[in-house]
Amino acid sequence: MDKFVIRGGEPLLGTVRVSGAKNAALPCMAAALLTDQPVILENIPQVRDIQTTRNLLAAMGAEVELGYGRAQHRTTIHCAKLNAPEASYELVKTMRASTLVLGPLVARCGHARVSLPGGCAIGARPIDLHIKGLESLGARITQEHGYVEATAERLKGAEIVFDKITVTGTEDLLMAATLAEGETILQNCAREPEVADLADLLNKMGAKIEGAGTPTIRVKGVSKLKGAKHRIIPDRIEAGTFIIAGAMTGGDLNIAGCDPSHLNALLSKLHEAGVKTKATSDSVRVMGDNPFTAADMSTEEHPGFPTDCQAQFMALTTQAEGTSIITENIFENRFMHAQELVRMGANIKIEGRRAVVRGKTPLSAAAVLASDLRASASLVLAALVADGETIIDRVYHIDRGYEHIEEKLKGVGAQIRRIGEMFPKKAAAVK
Repeated sequence: MDKFVIRGGEPLLGTVRVSGAKNAALPCMAAALLTDQPVILENIPQVRDIQTTRNLLAAMGAEVELGYGRAQHRTTIHCAKLNAPEASYELVKTMRASTLVLGPLVARCGHARVSLPGGCAIGARPIDLHIKGLESLGARITQEHGYVEATAERLKGAEIVFDKITVTGTEDLLMAATLAEGETILQNCAREPEVADLADLLNKMGAKIEGAGTPTIRVKGVSKLKGAKHRIIPDRIEAGTFIIAGAMTGGDLNIAGCDPSHLNALLSKLHEAGVKTKATSDSVRVMGDNPFTAADMSTEEHPGFPTDCQAQFMALTTQAEGTSIITENIFENRFMHAQELVRMGANIKIEGRRAVVRGKTPLSAAAVLASDLRASASLVLAALVADGETIIDRVYHIDRGYEHIEEKLKGVGAQIRRIGEMFPKKAAAVK
């Protein structure tokens, strides 16, 4: 099992380029199920969840072609025939996005059988909102033996009000509604940039969608969708991770190829803490040449502070002067990284959904364990400023969502290496 070995104390200097957004690429790959024509996706990140989804689509009967050389971040998906509209447990047990194929499959094929989702152990991920919405569209749903089965001759438009904001639920029902008969109105929708990116692709495929990125989305169903070419948006969470890394290490780091408009909540909070940044249309420069101070933070649905940057921000606050209170409002079990940070010398006390972080505390190297994707990133950040050599185990979590993070960090001055079986070689072998 792979580990990272990181020696702290080096400022990050130079430019690091952001990859495409995993959380945008996954629903866009699922959208290819809605048409029998090829869908070409560019700026696809090379991470484990993407490869899992490729394997899943191929198992259903899709032709999945990967680019090479300069086109290595391109994937062409052709779902001419879907012989097996099923997402098996073995294929999707490591990721939560498996439910994204439920809506497209029942809309296109009239039948879908999907395993309940896996992924990081950061809290419950009920799919009742997916099921309730699909039932409103006319699907018949049964659940047994860990699988959800949905059938419908043709979905019919309806007005659906989400009881709670859900990103994957919004995306799943948005895709299903594109082929439903009549108009569908989705209320209390997630407003994340990834939802708008999916709608952009779907409209290129011939869908009629208005309002994506707002709480209300209107979809006029069509009988058939066509192929399209689409470039995935930059990964705002990866960008945020590198911005925090530059600040923590006292570096001067340019994060290129990002969209600063997707980072408003994070940048605002960093400015509150005294971190200096400068944004252009497609980059953010962070200058860590001055000390930063404590800042309270609460995670919220977009456009609030993203839960996927909470662990990284907690790592930052261990190095801030004063006491910060971090409140996690999205997932109920997303503080597992805190105990590992404490092992490195952080002063963190968990009080339910709140973490009280007292800084500034010197961090020292330790053997720590990654519990989930974003927790892995927070431990990498802590290790970059810790005294000595930190060993992070179970870094397969970070491989799910960060493309070759150790190579990118090494390119801007970090002393980091991977030991064990190399994931990049695995990815190359799959190609």
